[in-house]
Amino acid sequence: MSIVKRNNLVFPALMNEIFKPDWFGGLENVSNHVPPVNIKENETGFELELSVPGRLKEDFKIEINKEVLTVTNELKTEAVNKEDKYTRREFALKSFTRAFTLPNSVDTEHIKADYQNGVLSFVLPKKEEALPKPKRFIELS
Repeated sequence: MSIVKRNNLVFPALMNEIFKPDWFGGLENVSNHVPPVNIKENETGFELELSVPGRLKEDFKIEINKEVLTVTNELKTEAVNKEDKYTRREFALKSFTRAFTLPNSVDTEHIKADYQNGVLSFVLPKKEEALPKPKRFIELS
């Protein structure tokens, strides 16, 4: 079974692109931001990585509730100086919440997380009973 990702998006980012044109060469980057994710499965568990550069480790809130892993990062918005006359302003970190439904095979008591170089990584080990059993031979009597 695979890990299921859930986004809290009501409308696709395409709607923002259609209704918010950027008159200085392209489309404005104002969609609801959810960080991209990589999920790998191996024999002993899963590896989950979220690309979240520019964040502080202490700003992440990570919780597990009923086989759902939720990652939240709340950011305070900075005041914009009205005297600065931007023609384009794209540097903006946004708050986000991502939730992942974990398969029953994940040992939720031993999940490990790490944040380095803008990547939030999780190691999601499988329960002992979900690990592959070694091959054995049965002797005839």
